[in-house]
Amino acid sequence: MSDRFSAERESVERALHEVCVEYLPLFPVPVASAIEYGALSRGKRMRPLLARFTYQACGGRGDATRLACAPELIHSYSLMHDDLPCMDDDDMRRGRPTAHKVHGAHTAIVAGAAMIPLAIAVARDALTELEVDSTRTRGTIAALLEGAGAGGMIGGQLRDLRGEGRALSLEALEAVHAAKTGALITASARMGAIASGADAGSVAAVERYGRSIGLAFQIMDDVLDQTSTTVALGKTVGRDEVLQKSTYPALLGLAGARARAESLVGEGLDALSARGLLTHDLQQVANFMVTRTF
Repeated sequence: MSDRFSAERESVERALHEVCVEYLPLFPVPVASAIEYGALSRGKRMRPLLARFTYQACGGRGDATRLACAPELIHSYSLMHDDLPCMDDDDMRRGRPTAHKVHGAHTAIVAGAAMIPLAIAVARDALTELEVDSTRTRGTIAALLEGAGAGGMIGGQLRDLRGEGRALSLEALEAVHAAKTGALITASARMGAIASGADAGSVAAVERYGRSIGLAFQIMDDVLDQTSTTVALGKTVGRDEVLQKSTYPALLGLAGARARAESLVGEGLDALSARGLLTHDLQQVANFMVTRTF
């Protein structure tokens, strides 16, 4: 990852730390500790970077870093819940023990749920600071809720659990991951575009870009689960096989899965280019989806 991306990620890390300092005193101490553990666990931060970069590409003014923390809080809560014994039952996330291993399953469940309204409060306050009008504020928050809700990430998680031990078709698998992984990535990109005041055509282009790279991200996740190591990924590899999940490499082979991911990235970049929204930053994010090693 480039030095610029590293610097951008560090700005997100600082903003997430500030969010914890400002908002977590409102929560009971055990819950606050678990939220902080999940939120500040070092990740790729692709969702906040997408929100920032689309905000900039679409002409947004001001610093949208605090707004960009909102989808990352949702993502962090989803990982805390995804790792629970009643779901994927994993012990390692982002290179350290999962939240329920440190704070207990009950606290991890409550803390994860509490991060949903926390994310909305952070988004609302950030939009106020950016002087975004009420219509765009509603649209931006609605994009986040749609991406995180039953029609998006949560619904995708349920489909994923129900798909364990079953041989899914490629179409069914893409439907699972377009919701479970892709929906929040798409929402992050849409949030930046809507908050910036972009017109409907530009928002639609950003949405196509988000859907494409979000699915590419999941395809490469499946590839890395077979080809990488626990140390490199920061989470246990081989879990897809243990849980008997359908994967892109199983359906397409490793080379075919990589080719599908690269094709999706091309589609996403074309969508932005057609509207004159393709920036170097957004191209770098898309390329990272298929070249990443963690």
